[in-house]
Amino acid sequence: MTTMADPAKAVESLQNSALKDLKGTEKRDSLIAIEKKYQQEWEEQGLFNADAPSTAEIPLHSISAAELREKYPKFFGTIAFPYTNGRLHVGHAFSFSKVEFHAGFARMKGIKVLWPQGYHCTGLPIKACADKLAKEVEMFGQEFERHKEEDEPVVEAVAAPAQREREDVTKFTAKKGKAAAKSVKMKYQFQIMQAMGIPLQQIHLFADAAYWLEYFPPLCKLDLSNFGSRIDWRRQFVTTDANPYFDAFVRWQMIRLRELNKIKFGKRHTIYSIKDGQPCMDHDRSEGEGVNPQIYVAIKMQVLEFASTAKEALQGKLPDGAKVFLVPATLRTETMYGQVACFVSPKITYGVYEAAPNEYYVMTERAARNMAHQEIFAEEGVIKKTTDIQGSDLIGTLVDAPLSFHKDGVRVLPMESILETKGTGVVTCVPSDSPDDYATITDLAKKADYYKIKKEWAELEIIPIIRTPTSDLLALELVKKLKIASPKDAKQLKEAKELAYKEGFYQGHMLVGDFKGEKVADAKPKVRAQLIEAGLAFEYAEPENRVVSRSGDECTVALMEQYYIDYGEESWRAIATEYVENKDGNGLNTYSNDARNAFLGVLDWLKQWACARTYGLGSHLPWAPEFLVESLSDSTIYMSYYTVAHFLHRDIFGREKGTGNIAPEQMIDEVWDYIFCRTELTDDLLAKSRIPKETLEAMRREFEYFYPLDLRVSGKDLINNHLTFALYNHIALFPREYWIKSIRVNGHLQLNGEKMSKSTGNFMTLDDVVKKFGADASRIALADAGDTISDSNFVEDVADSTILRLHSLREWCEEMAKSEDLRAEKNDFEDALFDNEMNTLVEEARRHYEDTNYKMALKSCFYDLTNAKDIYRASCLAAGIPMNKDLVFKYIRLQALSLTPIAPHWAEYIWLEVLHESKTVQLARWPEVPEANAGLSAARTYVLATQSNITSAESAQIKKMAKGKQASFDPKKPKKLTIFVTKEFPKWQDGCIDLIKETWDPETNTQKCTDKELSSRIAKIGKVKEAMPFVQRLKKRLRDGEPAGVVFERKLAFDEPKTVTAMVPSLKRAAGLSEVDVILVTEGSKTGTDLLRGGEVEVKSTFADLAVPGQPSFLFENIEV
Repeated sequence: MTTMADPAKAVESLQNSALKDLKGTEKRDSLIAIEKKYQQEWEEQGLFNADAPSTAEIPLHSISAAELREKYPKFFGTIAFPYTNGRLHVGHAFSFSKVEFHAGFARMKGIKVLWPQGYHCTGLPIKACADKLAKEVEMFGQEFERHKEEDEPVVEAVAAPAQREREDVTKFTAKKGKAAAKSVKMKYQFQIMQAMGIPLQQIHLFADAAYWLEYFPPLCKLDLSNFGSRIDWRRQFVTTDANPYFDAFVRWQMIRLRELNKIKFGKRHTIYSIKDGQPCMDHDRSEGEGVNPQIYVAIKMQVLEFASTAKEALQGKLPDGAKVFLVPATLRTETMYGQVACFVSPKITYGVYEAAPNEYYVMTERAARNMAHQEIFAEEGVIKKTTDIQGSDLIGTLVDAPLSFHKDGVRVLPMESILETKGTGVVTCVPSDSPDDYATITDLAKKADYYKIKKEWAELEIIPIIRTPTSDLLALELVKKLKIASPKDAKQLKEAKELAYKEGFYQGHMLVGDFKGEKVADAKPKVRAQLIEAGLAFEYAEPENRVVSRSGDECTVALMEQYYIDYGEESWRAIATEYVENKDGNGLNTYSNDARNAFLGVLDWLKQWACARTYGLGSHLPWAPEFLVESLSDSTIYMSYYTVAHFLHRDIFGREKGTGNIAPEQMIDEVWDYIFCRTELTDDLLAKSRIPKETLEAMRREFEYFYPLDLRVSGKDLINNHLTFALYNHIALFPREYWIKSIRVNGHLQLNGEKMSKSTGNFMTLDDVVKKFGADASRIALADAGDTISDSNFVEDVADSTILRLHSLREWCEEMAKSEDLRAEKNDFEDALFDNEMNTLVEEARRHYEDTNYKMALKSCFYDLTNAKDIYRASCLAAGIPMNKDLVFKYIRLQALSLTPIAPHWAEYIWLEVLHESKTVQLARWPEVPEANAGLSAARTYVLATQSNITSAESAQIKKMAKGKQASFDPKKPKKLTIFVTKEFPKWQDGCIDLIKETWDPETNTQKCTDKELSSRIAKIGKVKEAMPFVQRLKKRLRDGEPAGVVFERKLAFDEPKTVTAMVPSLKRAAGLSEVDVILVTEGSKTGTDLLRGGEVEVKSTFADLAVPGQPSFLFENIEV
């Protein structure tokens, strides 16, 4: 038997070449060992299990739910639960980390934290994969032993399909950072499973869709546990009817939505898979997530006279008297008055399709597939193709153009840019308002002989039909303005199209037709309706972009009778919009204006959403059990299910009853109503449910305490569906008090600066990352990756270098804890500066954690705090003194506590093993530190800057010596440093400030005199060369809004002479100086005060004149020792 290639090894070899190799693992392994130890201890202690205050402690309704939450603050956070058809990848971990870090910080504030996790199994993907495997087992055997080598696929990269240009520019579309990544193409499903690391001998088990639910959720839990997540695992569950409790929850949700008239039944356009025989919703797609139907109007342009080539090609293929129509698809029905031609592509082979007896449409095969299920053809679902005809043969055909002023007909002309994958392949020409059409028709008229057409065909009169602020012939004006010379100027034409469409729609008024004088926005639907009612056009829809189902079928659009949720209904949308706008501060927190605008954009266009299908996994629609609830409709309010899940079941499938000892059949709809604060408890409910009152009240307490959801985290692409659906459903089903409080969307995660891609090997699962770097190093790299709505970047080098940082820092802490060389007394220089800097950074970190800016929090509490420690250690060494014991231990404590939300395992080790605290750091509170002393902060900044400037000054003198400009200093010989400081600013600067105070109007924030007058007054002060830019800087600061008091008051926040003199011992050691002098100078004086020895000294060097408060000057000299 031929040996079968192993796709898993093929993928692994790619990964090995694309990802970072670790050279040594001893330090990592020691960190991981600690992580495993504490993870086990935390689980055994049930540290992350959260319960609401009991009804025994505080009886239900003895205080309001709001008062209870105020008395016992809580935090409830979730992510969009992952689909369980594979292992979690590092992109999942990025979203997880946002809630995880927030939960860790909230615990440190004494807040009760609920952070649960479930598993989404609803939809087509698992079922489709299972069915494929069942067929492959039948074909090749249980272990695929009959598979032949010649069937082996090549691991190849397939470029992402080009994103089609958005057709309707008035419709908002959220940008998606997640590109259609390259993928490992494998012919068979079993090979994909093998590449996922599943042993060949086990793959046949996945032919049963139920096995996926048994296999992947435990791995998800394992991966998150190894990551150190603070999750309450008692509340985990799977969706679908595999869990009868969750099934009852979804039943209740659907019934109540229908009762509220949110779920309706009717015909609507939906993305449809002909192969699967059902709608193809977002989660059922392998390509095209977020793509919706684009609804056009197809204009029926009846053939009046075929061109001779077309007549010859169709000879004998159509019945006598047949009516033939070219059917261009348009979004701009209001412009049909201006039609002057009809375009086809000479390169496309068109089909002639029978739409009705004796009625035929000319269009592409793709358009016919779409029309087949839209009640356009006489026989639904049946495509009757009569013949083919080349586009080039149609050139010159005379067709009727409905509404056009050219009543004798217009000609079919060539347009080479027409795509077979867009519309019907036929385009109507309106050059008055379409820049593309004007550029093409002009080019055709200029080159009539080249295109083999009659020139007059392209020279019909262009009649103004819409008035806009720019022109009555907008397309002509834009082509001229943007200097478009030909139809090949694609970039300018794209810009012109968008400008023309927007200005025409929003600012245009009709000049012609039955709706003359009306706004285009108002006339557009009226013209559309008029054309359709007159039988001159019909509605036609197709996917906005390419959509491929999980079964591999390229999807179309079908007009189907189906159950749908009526998103976009006017009153419902108005409430959602008001909540997202959050003008009163009591609405939805989106953390950024970009996210808020994205939500508002989706609310503007989102309409009906099909909520049922016939294939896949899920819960059955209660009133129509032949249908399943689709995957984006059973996942909108499941966050509320977390609050009571542990009462209902102990396992994810609901096979074992939970703490409430409730059977699934007891969870009737009225029970859910009571739990979710929609109704009150009655004797009838107690009798019907047979659930004890105490249990029902305890479940209601859990909901009304932990709800509303405080934080929802997800990738930004889910704004288009899941996140907006969640808002709509909460508004419909829960009192306002329980609507989602905040949604934080993040960008997608790059890996090492590149898109994650299995085919290039630039891909890592969460398991890969944690095994490679350990949990804490991975968590730190995720925090460092970024926090904005833009795409972020997980960098392996950051994770790798963090291993060394954590290991070295741990060793240093251990060494210091045992050291007997630390100093007891504190000084007011090195110690005071370090102490104040620690206080500053811890407070900075707290603010960043509060704002959910974890990259900045990490910078403050890890990078900057360790750097402050290193600077302190170096400054003490330079000063020849040991570090202070109290400050060292304060640092160790603050370092452990401030890093706990992000790196809890490392923090736990330091807390328990180094500081010997009695309880876990997971129960510790955020450290309270004194308010930062601004003077000490300024002094520290001054010290660091001065140290750097001294080094630069010495280098500058050495360069002068090298150029022969200075011969008095040799850095190799014994050297002396003189530092010049001053308490007074130059008098010319004081004069400039007085002048600006006099000439500046603080009310209008403008200058009261002319620039010429100001310049003449500056000239009188002197030092014009220095004074002019100085004054300009002052004026800029004032114009930028800086308070005048800050600009004009230039006092230092610290004692500069005292600070410089305190630096002298460390400067001597660090710079290798034999002697240091500090001289206090005043402007214009030839003497200064020696701050180290006292007394007056003569000042000869011109370097003294360069000193200003806060910016000393330096002189290096050689001395005899």
